[in-house]
Amino acid sequence: MAEVVPYYYTPGIVLLVLLQFILLFSIARADLPGTWELIVQDAGIASMHTAVTRFNTVILLDRTNIGPSRKALNRHRCRRDPNDAALKHDCYAHSVLFDLATNQIRPLMIQTDTWCSSGQFLSDGSLLQTGGDKDGFKKIRKFEPCDPNETCDWVELQDTELITGRWYATNQILPDGSVIIVGGRGTNTVEYYPPRENGAVPFQFLADVEDKQMDNLYPYVHLLPDDGGNLFVFANSRAVKYDHRINAVVKEYPPLDGGPRNYPSGGSSAMLAIQGDFATAEILICGGAQSGAFTARTTDAPAHATCGRIVATAADPVWVTEEMPFGRIMGDMVNLPTGEILIINGAHAGSQGFEMGSDPCLYPLLYRPDQPIGLRFMTLNPGTVPRMYHSTANLLPDGRILLAGSNPHYFYKFNAEFPTELRIEAFSPEYLSPDRANLRPEIREIPQIVRYGEVFDVFVTVPLPVVEIIQINWGSAPFATHSFSQGQRLVKLTVAPSVPDGVGRYRIQCTAPHNGAVSPPGYYMAFAVNQGVPSIARWIRIVS
Repeated sequence: MAEVVPYYYTPGIVLLVLLQFILLFSIARADLPGTWELIVQDAGIASMHTAVTRFNTVILLDRTNIGPSRKALNRHRCRRDPNDAALKHDCYAHSVLFDLATNQIRPLMIQTDTWCSSGQFLSDGSLLQTGGDKDGFKKIRKFEPCDPNETCDWVELQDTELITGRWYATNQILPDGSVIIVGGRGTNTVEYYPPRENGAVPFQFLADVEDKQMDNLYPYVHLLPDDGGNLFVFANSRAVKYDHRINAVVKEYPPLDGGPRNYPSGGSSAMLAIQGDFATAEILICGGAQSGAFTARTTDAPAHATCGRIVATAADPVWVTEEMPFGRIMGDMVNLPTGEILIINGAHAGSQGFEMGSDPCLYPLLYRPDQPIGLRFMTLNPGTVPRMYHSTANLLPDGRILLAGSNPHYFYKFNAEFPTELRIEAFSPEYLSPDRANLRPEIREIPQIVRYGEVFDVFVTVPLPVVEIIQINWGSAPFATHSFSQGQRLVKLTVAPSVPDGVGRYRIQCTAPHNGAVSPPGYYMAFAVNQGVPSIARWIRIVS
């Protein structure tokens, strides 16, 4: 029998193999689409809630009872709360305003606790912010955005408060510009802002889907573009269509397989772009923890990779399931200007909750809804900063995605496996790559205000000749928190083929949506999209 000669790896061979592995890994990362950049090294706070304003500033908001942040309030602007166990005389900011043009951070003052609260932009562009914990439980706050050179700040309403205290609720603007506030921990009701005469209305569905670990918190609420603007409300693994005009469930959808999806099980949801005749709305829900992972405190339980997609406006809707390349909890879904969806942030295991997640998910995914099942997901260039519990993702007017927050700890903790994260980053999808710069349109003229059903012109310039229809798509500015962007929607307007209007300049005739069920009144980021490449957005307001 032939002798087997052992093969010994010399240090030189081991080093060579290691270098080859590093080289191949680096090439693989470099070949994946998308780029990352660090925008701010230290924002002063870890943003639990994030929203982009029409002044191209970003509101970052944490909670108040967390002790000292890294950003001081302006002189003589301290918060005094004898019931705050962490810091009774608090001279630190727990909200800041980030100026996208200068990367400057200005401290804002929040008076009551905003821990796990909810929010929504109103039709006038002000941010309505509701509920929280402890002294913030029934509070209603407003932030009226201003020019970056001015000094707007949070205002706590003194003449009205929530009828029922709300913690982990969801807000959604309605076709008439009012806001519905849905659920909350131990609060199986809905109420409205401005308040309605009937006060808080029982919503039995939320009680029916509550389980031992809740799983009905931060319900996914989407305004449907149907007659009356009914609501698609998803909690745990079930969904209903809710008529807010009569406060009644008018349809029950089939359950979605794969276990619970809402807080604390940490899936995410988005509505696909509304387009065509605006009669169809499709909802996408992806990821989530294994059932019971939160109560068992099983931090290494693998997350689900399943997604469900349903035509919520169909007569007999059914869920169509598909698989992400890997499991994810605490991911954020962002409607891109192109109609695709970016899934970013989160972890591969565990659940939502303090120190309950593990194995950060650094690879974003691009979901391409028009592709066949099996080809819809594209893995993108990974980041290096874990963004886990209490992190956010928001679309910016220039097409980038702003990443902020991540604090898996009860207080700020910087010496940990997954430390409190104060850095702000931006991710640029492939449509912003330099080799597509010649396709990128620039909006030259667009109305600041349009009315429902109005026909209006948008003028753009493009470096290369236009060979396809240029889309005009507008997206809302949502309130991002806890893996769900409240009020997020993208509408693809009805447009005519572009008409040359000078060298490199084109006129695009557009028709605004006909009602508030398609686009609730308010401000939107309007993008011109040419062959999948968006312009820098211009803010536009739609009114009755």
